[in-house]
Amino acid sequence: MNTAMPILPWQQQDWQHLQQYVLQKRIPQALLFTGNKGLGKQQLADQYAAALLCNAVKRDGTTCGQCQSCLLINAGTHPDILHVLPEEAGKNITIAQIRNLTSKLTLKPQFERYRVVIINPADAMNNAAANAFLKCLEEPTERTCIILITDKPSRLPATIISRCQKLNITAPDKTTLIDWLKQNNIHDDLEVLCSLTKGAPLLAQHAVTNQHIAIRNACFKQWTAIAKRQDHPVLVAEQWLAVPESALLFWLISWVMDLIKCVYRVQTGYLYNPDLTQVLQELAGQLELRSLYQLYDLLLISQQRLNTQINKQLMLEEILINWSNLNLK
Repeated sequence: MNTAMPILPWQQQDWQHLQQYVLQKRIPQALLFTGNKGLGKQQLADQYAAALLCNAVKRDGTTCGQCQSCLLINAGTHPDILHVLPEEAGKNITIAQIRNLTSKLTLKPQFERYRVVIINPADAMNNAAANAFLKCLEEPTERTCIILITDKPSRLPATIISRCQKLNITAPDKTTLIDWLKQNNIHDDLEVLCSLTKGAPLLAQHAVTNQHIAIRNACFKQWTAIAKRQDHPVLVAEQWLAVPESALLFWLISWVMDLIKCVYRVQTGYLYNPDLTQVLQELAGQLELRSLYQLYDLLLISQQRLNTQINKQLMLEEILINWSNLNLK
């Protein structure tokens, strides 16, 4: 965590809301940060936590960066910031982790200001963990603020949601997004990035860093090759194991959604993949709408199974074989 990080442009209004809590010393016991991935929810939570712990908060609610608390935060050793996250990527937050948190909260904060607990992603708590965590909300401890972060609030129990103040982080408008990308030396494929990442700036930045556009284009060529009987579904599925799973499933879903839109002759501006319009329109003219919807359902189910023990290669083979068969009709 770095107390010197600036507030992101699209979070200015959200930050003003949070800084009023700090300046007025009316700190909610629990905050729920929601919004799509890639909007900087964790960064905003870190900045708010730092402001709560800083010993000399500025008038704009930002940290001084020089007091003992700020120095400890920057070093990652502040004892009054507690992070709860899955022990392994894609795993649940367990009841043992929540019990460990509960035991720590029985003690007073070590410094004179607040103690901040950040749980991200909050929807990763399994049922037992969520039930145990509810006790933290029902019996708040001294000078403690709990921040829950999730892009899937529907997965949280209503009993937890109802006990939190809510802050929904929204995506910036297209102009703000493009300006921010340019300021971060991203100048190519801006329209495609905006569309594919649903206007999420940090996802767009991540996509550029990891060359997702080039990988996506290569996968699309293989996908169309399967439709034309120029490549084999099983061989492509094996090659796709090297592609990030969540990104790959999103691309596949976006291609099928665009095919459905093309069948209905939707304007190019409403497609997820405007740069692929010509090929998508050619494919759509040969496909049956009902079969496209069936493939779309399969992709959504597959997306939900990503965090399970499913065999990823078999999953991709099923998708691609269905896609291949669909093009026989």
